Amino acid sequence: MPEGVTIGLITILVLAVVFDYINGFHDTANAIATSVSTRALKPEQAIVLSATANFVGALTGTAVAVTIASGLVNPLPYSGTGANPNELVVMAALIGGIVWNLITWRLGIPSSSSHALIGGLIGASFAGGGIAAIQVNGVVTKVLIPLVSSPVIGFVGAFGFMVAIYWIFKRGHPQRLNGRFRRLQVVSATYMAFAHGSNDAQKTMGIMTLALYSAGIIDTKTVPLPVILVAATAISLGTAAGGWRIIRTMGSKVVKLDPVHGFAAETTAATVILGASHFGIPVSTTQVIASAITGGGSVDRPKAVHWGVVGDILIAWIVTIPAAAFIGGVSFLVLWGLFQ
Repeated sequence: MPEGVTIGLITILVLAVVFDYINGFHDTANAIATSVSTRALKPEQAIVLSATANFVGALTGTAVAVTIASGLVNPLPYSGTGANPNELVVMAALIGGIVWNLITWRLGIPSSSSHALIGGLIGASFAGGGIAAIQVNGVVTKVLIPLVSSPVIGFVGAFGFMVAIYWIFKRGHPQRLNGRFRRLQVVSATYMAFAHGSNDAQKTMGIMTLALYSAGIIDTKTVPLPVILVAATAISLGTAAGGWRIIRTMGSKVVKLDPVHGFAAETTAATVILGASHFGIPVSTTQVIASAITGGGSVDRPKAVHWGVVGDILIAWIVTIPAAAFIGGVSFLVLWGLFQ
């Protein structure tokens, strides 16, 4: 086995690919639910389009990956003998993210894969090194503040965009406008899928880079090209597999959408997500698109919004990081007990 390559490292890389794949089918709804529910695209067309755009978007940068690899937690001390605690942290973080994603997928709840992974990483690091292992400032500025602000921006942005569309096309015939916006949704769905790939795939890239750096395979936390390609491929294959439980929730259970609402929600959410990707902020694509759908759909018929479903999504939004952190922390302690 090449120097630095251990069973632990191989396990981490396999888990990272599994998480990325699950992230793909868990978050497929982010990109295609609105266009499917408004019949702008057939489900099969939407999935192929989403998978392709996800892959391309994943190749556009590494700023979010760098944040995950170096901006949230500190490495644990390692004497060079026995189990490497940093490998166990990354392994436990992935377990936390995978387990929480599968739980919420089974329940049909559109929770955040990003926050599941980040929560797992924080919980595992805290279990291994206490508060000193956490970059508190990085967690606050790169995770907690965007956790609150990005859905608000998504809601307000989509609401304002819908008001502007209604004003611009106030003399238009509703049926004719719906036909035009149904065609435009192909563009907005592609834009949303591209943005999703630009942010979500990078989280796995960051975890894989952190693992390779901890093992001494790479000298810096710069994301290697093979890591980029593997992460992009895994999330795209997961997207192609689809996540129909969550698609149903996002596409019809929050609010019944017309093509104009879908176009406004996707365009707004994708713009917010791309901005976050540019600045290396790992936002929740799920929360951004869910809030944009709610904002766009509530402009002309707030009573049509199923606020109970929105409340369930809000609970998942609040619970995901601590729940995944708990799973990640317990996973680290179990792994440490087995391999120290």
